[in-house]
Amino acid sequence: MMDALRETNLTDAVMDLVDVEAATDALHCRGVTKHFSASLDKKDRPPAKNRLHGLWQRIVPPRRRKLAVDNVSLKLKRGEIFGVVGHNGSGKSTLIRMISTLLTPDAGTINVFGYDPQRDPYKVQRLINRVSVDAAFFKKLSANENLLYAARLYCVEDKYALNRAEEILKLLGLEEGRLTDSLQELSRGMQQKVAVARALLTSPVLLLLDEPTTGLDPKSKRDVQDFILELQRIHDATVLLTSHDMDEVERLCGRIALMNEGRFVARGTAEELKKRVRERRAERAASGETADADKRSNGNGEVTMEDVFIELTGSEWLSAEEDVD
Repeated sequence: MMDALRETNLTDAVMDLVDVEAATDALHCRGVTKHFSASLDKKDRPPAKNRLHGLWQRIVPPRRRKLAVDNVSLKLKRGEIFGVVGHNGSGKSTLIRMISTLLTPDAGTINVFGYDPQRDPYKVQRLINRVSVDAAFFKKLSANENLLYAARLYCVEDKYALNRAEEILKLLGLEEGRLTDSLQELSRGMQQKVAVARALLTSPVLLLLDEPTTGLDPKSKRDVQDFILELQRIHDATVLLTSHDMDEVERLCGRIALMNEGRFVARGTAEELKKRVRERRAERAASGETADADKRSNGNGEVTMEDVFIELTGSEWLSAEEDVD
């Protein structure tokens, strides 16, 4: 399948079509901020003035303005894989949606290879593709029909798209006979494999991966990771990845940002972040202080990425299964 990847140069064709300079940053976010409105919890609601007012509050709960992404700045060079780690609700998916033209920032600017997602959405959409944890499909259509629809949006020939999609899905372990089944007949894991194939069949120059391997078995997860690394190496693609899998982030990403309550609280390579945690532990040990994270340490000085997250965000790490909305 990697030979098929090498035989095509869709990435360069897309770059030429959209007129992108090679030296331009792949992604540049400056002070990006986004608010949403959310219903107030019952304990936080003002007391009802009367019975009618109380009934109205039940029907239309009072709302508050919630900060989802708070003054985030980020710059990615072409060919870089950058990881963002955080719990559900930390702002990861909101950031991805703003970059991919689906949401408008309240403040700040975003540039994808020099193009603004709001001013030039169609040019940006030609350069990117996205995999989300809850991929959207035409559920009554087959996997093949969904993939063909996506390919035509990017002007990819039907024959090439089907062959490429079959190769990717075969690598991920989806039986060839299931390609003609409607998406509603496939399991969540199988649907996620189709979503990965849909994003990768166009060889995007900026790949936005929002927890892309959720629902995949360990082998399929590893195969997706290998494909991402190969796509980056051969086509110089840039990848922005959010994930709950700390091993995945450490393996794929050159730099990592820890996101908590809408902000990047720390960033650097995996080794730089681990070094920062080791230094903090050494300082506490020298001063006679002991933190909960130190008590859980295995005593050999080894620092994991879970340790990094807990230490630098002040928040307990939750797995993808535990971290639910």
